Amino acid sequence: MPVRPALFLTVGLPGSGKTTLARELADRHRILRLTPDEWMAPLFGDSDADGRRDILEGRMIWVAHQVLTSGASVVLDFGCWAADERYAVRAIAENAGAAFELLYLQIGESERRARATLRWQRAPETTFAISEADHDRFLALFQPPSARELAGGPLPAPPAGFDSWPHWASGRWPTLGHPDTDTATGTSTGTGADRDHTDGSRHR
Repeated sequence: MPVRPALFLTVGLPGSGKTTLARELADRHRILRLTPDEWMAPLFGDSDADGRRDILEGRMIWVAHQVLTSGASVVLDFGCWAADERYAVRAIAENAGAAFELLYLQIGESERRARATLRWQRAPETTFAISEADHDRFLALFQPPSARELAGGPLPAPPAGFDSWPHWASGRWPTLGHPDTDTATGTSTGTGADRDHTDGSRHR
């Protein structure tokens, strides 16, 4: 009997161990891993590059959706600092008939910052320098998963103006496109309002 594919989503701030865990999962299960920093660094030499990170992430989620619908599993090593982003990725995975596993990594703040600095020193081609001011800003922006979210409770309704979470996602990451329908609502993703939605968060 076919094994149900899964989308693993690593969540946390820089230096929390997301990429290490993502690599272990990819090696253990022999599945695709998508880590934005490892693409942004060689392509643009910058963590955002005037919005190109959102462009890249949208296509990576699209690729993940294609992989899941083909029957294979994938690891999205995204960080996903906002709860809405995580709900949207979960809905897309479930819409593809896949299981969803949120992997939240959290360590002491001083250790996390030290790890981020050490990673930059040892493998600068895979990450970016982060100042103390950057760390402070990231910490203020991050929305930790709630107990309900970590327990895999029912998806909440999408934000006002969007008829499904994939519809919201296609506005947050316009290069994602419109991944079919949302299993939580059974509605189509729509084509209009999503282009007007923006989100100022950044995630590593």
